[in-house]
Amino acid sequence: MKPASLRFLHRLLDAPGPSGFETAPAAAWREEAGTLADQVHADVSGNSVAVLHAEGRPRVMLAGHIDEIGLMVVHVDDDGFLYIQAIGGWDSQVLVGQRVTIAARGGPVAGVIGKKPIHLIKQEDRDKVTKISDLWIDIGARDKKDALKRVRVGDPAVISCSAVELPNGRLVSRSIDDRIGAFVVLEALRLLTRPRPGVAVHAVATAQEEIGWFGGGARTSATHIEPAVALVVDVTHATDNPAIEKKEIGDFRLGGGPVLSRGSAVNPVVFEMLVETAEKEKIPYAIQAAPRDTSTDADAIATAQRGVATGLVSIPNRYMHSPNEMVDLADVERTIRLLAAFARRVTPKTDFTPR
Repeated sequence: MKPASLRFLHRLLDAPGPSGFETAPAAAWREEAGTLADQVHADVSGNSVAVLHAEGRPRVMLAGHIDEIGLMVVHVDDDGFLYIQAIGGWDSQVLVGQRVTIAARGGPVAGVIGKKPIHLIKQEDRDKVTKISDLWIDIGARDKKDALKRVRVGDPAVISCSAVELPNGRLVSRSIDDRIGAFVVLEALRLLTRPRPGVAVHAVATAQEEIGWFGGGARTSATHIEPAVALVVDVTHATDNPAIEKKEIGDFRLGGGPVLSRGSAVNPVVFEMLVETAEKEKIPYAIQAAPRDTSTDADAIATAQRGVATGLVSIPNRYMHSPNEMVDLADVERTIRLLAAFARRVTPKTDFTPR
């Protein structure tokens, strides 16, 4: 990966932006998009869109959600402690003792997540699972009045940590789910600038996927763009680590290439085109079964308007929904190449109707 792209990825991952509060990473994404796209804009749902060859037909949509899981302040007590609820799906054990950054109106506010010390927990309670309701954020406030000078109810927070590169091309960070997808679709657009495609390509950093049971920004952006075909980029569980049952999920390894979903929201023609493209480009891949919903933006996009031919390409990810998610940068680069090559294969004569 080129150093400039890697720097952009770090900047994107480090920006705090939980669901509904994606403005910081979205602004970074649009700033980068402005260096390569013909058109860049945001919409009222919080989505960011970068367009190449807008007049081309058909329209191809590349989507990755830019939000991450986080926390929200729901109450400030008289002593200035902040009580919280989850934005998205947390394992509450992960939160104990973490430092956080609160995205407050006056700027970032540092805090720590507190819990009753082990010494004061009764023996019979020590093996019980900690709930988020057992936790609080301490921002060092003297009292409620002092705390409310810096934060408000409804302020979002994220774990305070930065992206780290490990040996063998491994990248560790919070927010990889799915800021890595938003990164991939924009980098695919960068590849498509030379030579430019005959089709219109809309790269979208969608909002609110982690809480998007209603379709989130994926549905609204697809409704606006009206693409003929959409590729969604997300992460899936890497199963090459202890305690994960491959027989239930599949065999997906870091460095094994992108994972192509089959079934559910995935259009059969799009799936076969992805397979053919990967094999032609000599990109290793795996197949993931999706007998029900995919729990990604693909579900919302596939059913938007009168329906969109949709594919789902996932990057294997260890330790999902934690401060230390891990991906292999080789898989990221392969996914970028796959999306760009797929978009080049689409023509006005491409028929996505299953037969």
